[in-house]
Amino acid sequence: MHDEPRGCCDPDERALLNKQEALALLLAAARPVSESETIATEDALGRVLARSVTSAIDVPAWDNSAMDGYAVCTADLTDPEARLRVAQRIPAGSVGLPLEPGTAARIFTGAPVPPGTDAVVIQEVCAREGDWVRVPAAGIAPGTNIRRAGEDIQTGAEVIAPGTRLGPQHLGLAASVGAANLQVYRRLRVAIFSSGDELVMPGEPLAPGRIYNSNRFTLIGLLRGLGCDVTDLGQVQDTLEATVAALDRGGRVADLVVASGGVSVGEEDHVKPAVERLGTLALWKIAIRPGKPLAFGHIGATPFLGSPGNPVSLFATFCLFA
Repeated sequence: MHDEPRGCCDPDERALLNKQEALALLLAAARPVSESETIATEDALGRVLARSVTSAIDVPAWDNSAMDGYAVCTADLTDPEARLRVAQRIPAGSVGLPLEPGTAARIFTGAPVPPGTDAVVIQEVCAREGDWVRVPAAGIAPGTNIRRAGEDIQTGAEVIAPGTRLGPQHLGLAASVGAANLQVYRRLRVAIFSSGDELVMPGEPLAPGRIYNSNRFTLIGLLRGLGCDVTDLGQVQDTLEATVAALDRGGRVADLVVASGGVSVGEEDHVKPAVERLGTLALWKIAIRPGKPLAFGHIGATPFLGSPGNPVSLFATFCLFA
């Protein structure tokens, strides 16, 4: 976990890429995951949708009451206050019978309105008298307090587009149209390792000259927060052979290899020659602080990102470029 150098500018400082140029280089090299899998909707939080979700039903699926009240036919409201017989009671989850002339149905929010109904009058303005109810006609027009079938979503409509990172609201929306399973892209596989003989795992004795490996936990947290599957290759000795071995293994098991430390110019920084032995380097340093020693290249066909060992630099460069 070596600090980036703090001396004077390098002679070739002016030749370094700026943040925008470095980001453009990384984005041009990025290759999205194309493989997908089908998983239960309840397990899809944070995943990226591979296939659109379309509705197999109308939402609402039927004309239903928007309020607790009385389902009526407005043709029966000929007087300023009509007196109607309450012929049925329709709670949510039940289906009523056709409404007969001169009658009303006690109805609750979400319940299907019975055939023959064209309005729902809220209970607060009605006066119940045993099996009868007095209903004011003022302000009651066809469609009052009725939610029409398909008013929110129509059959066949796309409700979630491919490429959407699924949040809780998307899971609820998918469930509302009956989607029990979703097709999502598989998670990005990222292999990480930390470079530095000075590193000690938390919980172990801290000898003189040693520091705790905080970057490991920062990287794992950041990557898992983005929905990645993380393979931790551990702490790698400050030798060229050990660095080559870690990079080679990571390149075989992951879509991306991320190293913490070892990307500066010290005698114990072996990432550059190790990457060049196994592949190519397209980027070594950039014109920002903190975060100047940022590396990018390929281990064979697998992208490699080398982050600074300084914890602040690592966090800054990850947020800017990863």
